[in-house]
Amino acid sequence: MLKKVQPKVWWTAAAVLVILLISWGLVRKSKTDSPDLAVSDKSVANLDPVPVKNPDAEMAAKIAKIEDIFRRKRKAGFNGNVLIVQKGQILYQNSFGFAHVKEKDTLTADSRFQLASLSKPFTAVAVLKLIQEGRVALDDSVQRFFPDFPYHGVKVDMLLSHRSGLPNYIYSFNDSVRHGRKYPDNLDILDWYAKAVPTPQPYNRPGRSFNYCNTNYCVLAAIVEKVTGDSFGKYLNSEIFTPLGMQNTYLLTDTTIAATKNRTAGHQYGRRLEKDYYDDVVGDKGLFSTTTDIYRFYNGLTKGLILEKKMLNEAFKPRSFERDGIRNYGYGFRMHIKQDHTPRFIYHGGWWKGYNTMLWVCPEDDAVIIVLGNTYNRSTYDLRELLEVVHGSGKIDDIEKDI
Repeated sequence: MLKKVQPKVWWTAAAVLVILLISWGLVRKSKTDSPDLAVSDKSVANLDPVPVKNPDAEMAAKIAKIEDIFRRKRKAGFNGNVLIVQKGQILYQNSFGFAHVKEKDTLTADSRFQLASLSKPFTAVAVLKLIQEGRVALDDSVQRFFPDFPYHGVKVDMLLSHRSGLPNYIYSFNDSVRHGRKYPDNLDILDWYAKAVPTPQPYNRPGRSFNYCNTNYCVLAAIVEKVTGDSFGKYLNSEIFTPLGMQNTYLLTDTTIAATKNRTAGHQYGRRLEKDYYDDVVGDKGLFSTTTDIYRFYNGLTKGLILEKKMLNEAFKPRSFERDGIRNYGYGFRMHIKQDHTPRFIYHGGWWKGYNTMLWVCPEDDAVIIVLGNTYNRSTYDLRELLEVVHGSGKIDDIEKDI
């Protein structure tokens, strides 16, 4: 026969349980908040560039030249934001034109631009972080994550470096495959490839050559979701944006008030462009951000706050040598390389539905150039004069207009 437990004993047991739960919670919190597992507020604050105070004659001359360059770009139709940082100091920051041309609402430093293909470096870093943690491997096939994927021999490293030979999803499917579905997402694209008859023809066999293709980064974003169990946007926010203090960067598919605040619209030839059929496919594009947040991203990477140096070096390592030349591609980053195959410049640009974007890094000059435009204008990519100013002496003759 069971003894009747006295109320006092019940209360004592309950109290002990509560104490144990609280203690366990504190232990978990202390582990989560430890410097080894989280970025401190101090290190996040150090990611911001600082304004130049009392510039010397050389710096003042640089600033004046940059101002003149952008006066001319503005006359040529440039509408957007710019941030140029050298040695951690802001050489130049300015906004030109409007977030929405018809409404004449003036751009500010907080205005958010669709990054277009400048979203790809963020996707690459997300995947490299999973690789660093041992949750994904560079030689994993796509079939490890999506068994029905019809293209065999395609590995993660090929997706990252655009060497998969996959066809571009934007041109792969006719209406009979899409069945009228508007705004498909990444999983829809993978499903279409699996079910399409005949299977869309690949561009080339896996690993044979470089071919820049948005499908690669669509698949990578889907892999992130499959491995983590989170939406792509949630993973980016928790593992990259929040640790780096990037409070103005969100996916287009996030329709919360916080995410849509200060968003600009893309324009071409004076006309606002509405949502595109493929806008909800992300990873290859889809991020909205600001010049300052993009600087935080690159600065945080170089300080080792997201990836270890060894892994970051893999991202900046050129991987395509089928053609002679200075242009190459790593994992999510373009580059101009020197004779020893080390990067002279690291960059990525983008174009999508009226948006023109560019992140250009000059390691030897410790300079970062970020230009974001929302009214189609190719001057966004013409950085030769700016690079000559930043470099400080001599001509830079081998820079091509590039996306």
